[in-house]
Amino acid sequence: MKSIFVCLLLCVSQISAAAEQAEQIFKQLAPSLYQIRLIDKASGEKSSIGSGFQISADGLIATNYHVVSGFANYPNKYRIEYLDNQGNKAPLRLMSVDVINDLAIVKRTQTHDMPYFNIATQTPIKGEQLYSLGNPHDLGMIVVPGTYNGLKIESFNDRIHFTGSINPGMSGGPVVNAQADVVGINVATSGNQMGFLVPHDKLVALYQAFQQHPPKNIKQQITHQLHENQAKLVSTLLKSQWQLKQLGPAMVPIIQAPFIRCWGESNADKPDAIALAVVANCALEEDTYIHSHFDTDTVEMEFKYLKSKKLSDLKFYHIYQQHISRAGPGNKASKEDVTEYQCHHDLVNAGADKITTKSIFCTRAYKKFPNLFDVLYIGASVDKDDQALVSHFTLSGVTEKSAMAFTRKFMESISWK
Repeated sequence: MKSIFVCLLLCVSQISAAAEQAEQIFKQLAPSLYQIRLIDKASGEKSSIGSGFQISADGLIATNYHVVSGFANYPNKYRIEYLDNQGNKAPLRLMSVDVINDLAIVKRTQTHDMPYFNIATQTPIKGEQLYSLGNPHDLGMIVVPGTYNGLKIESFNDRIHFTGSINPGMSGGPVVNAQADVVGINVATSGNQMGFLVPHDKLVALYQAFQQHPPKNIKQQITHQLHENQAKLVSTLLKSQWQLKQLGPAMVPIIQAPFIRCWGESNADKPDAIALAVVANCALEEDTYIHSHFDTDTVEMEFKYLKSKKLSDLKFYHIYQQHISRAGPGNKASKEDVTEYQCHHDLVNAGADKITTKSIFCTRAYKKFPNLFDVLYIGASVDKDDQALVSHFTLSGVTEKSAMAFTRKFMESISWK
C-alpha cells in the first residue's frame, strides 16, 4: 500500500510539473501565436480557421497549407487575416507553400521587430515530452502536452506520431520541446490521443528556400512540387519488390513497401452465395491536399477473383460486369480541376502463361497543373468461362511517362498459376 501511495504522489507531482511547465511555455510564446483566418470576401465572414506562429522578426508566420488553401486556389474569393493574443486583426500575404508537407508561410505587416519562435536543431528523443499549441474550435489559444513517438513508418512523406489531442483549429500551430524550440507543426489527428506532426526540418527547408528564391507564382510552385513528388513516388514503387501472391488460380502482384497497406476479403464463408468472390486491395494511405474538392498523389491496386457456382454463362457475365463497373477514380476532383476521362480499349495477352485480358486504360488531365494526369486501369480476363480476374489500379497526379511505366509492370506481373 505504501509503494502505491508513493507512486501516486510521484505521478501527481509529475503531472503538476508538466502543467506548470506548459503554462510557462504558453505565457512565454503567446505573443508569437496567431489564429489564421480564411475570410470569404462576399460575406465578410470566416470560412475556416487554423493556427500559426511567427518564425522571423520581420513578420513571417508558419501555418498549414490546408489552412490557406482556399486563398491559394481562389484568391479572388478569399483573403487571409490573423488574430493575435491581444485581439488585434490584420491582413496576411501568402508568401510560399509546400503542398506535399502541408506547410505555408504567410506574412504580416509590422513596423518593428517582434518576438518569434526558435526552430529546433535536433530531433526529439522517443518518449520526450512535447507541447502542442493552437486554437481549437475558435476557443482561444491553448497548450496541450503530449509525447514524441518517432516517425510514422506507414507514411511515404515523413510524419511524426504524437500522443496528444490535436483538435480542429490547432492545425498549423507549433509543437515545442521543454526549451520552447519548435520540433513539429500540428497537421492531423486520428482521435484517441493520437496526432501527427510535420517534422521541423520540412519547415526549415521551406523557409531557407523562400529566403534564397521567393516564388513568383504560387500555382507554378505547387505544380513543381507535385511533379517532384510523383516522380519520387512512382520511382520508389517501381524499384520496390513486387511479390507475387496467389488469388484463386491467379498470381497477382503486391508491392512490398512500408507505406503501401494491403487488405483481403472473401465470401467463402457464405455457402449460399451465387459466386465465390475473393478480393485483395492495396493502397497508399495518404494523399496530397490541394483544396476541399481536390486531392492527388493517391495509389490504389485491387484484384477480384470470381468463380461461378452453378450459374449460366449469361448470369455470371452479368455479375462480372457489375464488378467491373464499380471501379472508379481514387481521388476527389471537380470539373474545375480535371478534364473528362478519355479511355482506350484493347485485348491484351502479355505471354504464354499470362491472362488474356480486355483492358480499359483511361486518363484525365489536370487543368491547372500542366502535364499531370489521373489514370484509371481495368483489366478483365476473358479466357475462362466460369471464372475471372478483374484487375484495377488508379494513380493520381502522374506524368504520362510514369503512368505507362507503372501500367506495363502491373500488366506483366499478372498471370494464371
